[in-house]
Amino acid sequence: MRPRIIHNVVAFVLAGGVGVRLHPLTKDRAKPAVPFGGKYRVIDFTLSNCVNSGIRQIFVLPQYKSHSLIEHTRDAWSILNPELGEFVSHLSPQMRVGEDWYRGTADAVYQNLYHLEQIDADYVVILSGDHIYKMDYSHFIRYHHLKKADLTISSVEVDIHEASRFGVIEAMADGRVTGFEEKPKNPHAIPGKPEKAFVSMGVYVFNRNVLIDVLNKNAKNSNSHDFGKDIIPMLYPRQRVFVYRFGAADGGKDANYWRDIGTIDAYWQANMDLASVSPVFNLYNKNWPIRTYEGQYPPAKTVFADEGSGRAGKALDSIICSGVIISGGRVTKSILSPGVRVNSYAEVDESILFHNVVIGMRAKVKRAIIDKGVRIPDGMKIGYDLEKDRKRFYVSEDGIVVIPKGEIL
Repeated sequence: MRPRIIHNVVAFVLAGGVGVRLHPLTKDRAKPAVPFGGKYRVIDFTLSNCVNSGIRQIFVLPQYKSHSLIEHTRDAWSILNPELGEFVSHLSPQMRVGEDWYRGTADAVYQNLYHLEQIDADYVVILSGDHIYKMDYSHFIRYHHLKKADLTISSVEVDIHEASRFGVIEAMADGRVTGFEEKPKNPHAIPGKPEKAFVSMGVYVFNRNVLIDVLNKNAKNSNSHDFGKDIIPMLYPRQRVFVYRFGAADGGKDANYWRDIGTIDAYWQANMDLASVSPVFNLYNKNWPIRTYEGQYPPAKTVFADEGSGRAGKALDSIICSGVIISGGRVTKSILSPGVRVNSYAEVDESILFHNVVIGMRAKVKRAIIDKGVRIPDGMKIGYDLEKDRKRFYVSEDGIVVIPKGEIL
């Protein structure tokens, strides 16, 4: 049974990602603050993993365009009790050890060693705030303890042609890491599986003293101050570094589900997966709730059912959040965030509509992502003529049209 609270662990969630490949969704927000699945933000999945795993001491390290991220975590994650030593706390760059912003993932934690030293914890879990997955970190920490490891890296198998986007791990049969290379041009395959590679998820557990020592040493070097590029290569030849196979102990259909939604196409596809008839990633598991901020919206509503005239409020194979009104329009295979309105005779297909988007009468939207507050005028078509769309909007390699926040059409 999963422990309710793990008292000797503190988590650092790296949430300063610029998310260049997700532009224009990251034009005004950090990647972990990008909406996902209708009502969530990307960071909600990592924070939910922490709380569901029993980790109640959590530092979030923002940097790039952090206002919406800080505002969201303040509103959604003020659920822990500081009187019991529980917290979700922001650590923006404070210039404690110099005049630099966070220079890399490792430097972000190094600049906050002061706060780590105030916490009574034997283990430090380092997490990325921009991936979609479920993971019981208590199994991960237990594995680390049993291996008597100094550092344990959580890994996942990916196709060899995708591995160059990640840190690639080589390991012995007992899990001991014997090689690591960040974003190699020619990644090493898993022995016996020439089409697969082990890659790092950006999820680590360190012995506290080992982490403090290696960060102090790395701070004196002129490098990228990155866990993948610098810290892991420093440690595995000399320390006990092990790999943990993600999903091995977590169970469930989505135990091996991990998505790096770093591109518009990957982001769109991961959302579409949620709206499918039988999604691999289950949002409806009551034993593993995904928490977020719930705005004060009324229930979702569909109105008009005049099939003869074609005016019917319908939603098929879609996720419909609170406050949505489908007023005589048709929605299929789409995700509608809170406050969206789809007006009469409009059609929305395979699209993601962020908060308070309005689709005008007889407008048609297909394979599009429309950011907060945008109104699509009556009769406009989006996603039907990509050459025309490219002149006005960003269109991805796979033909997904993205209309940014604040766009006036």
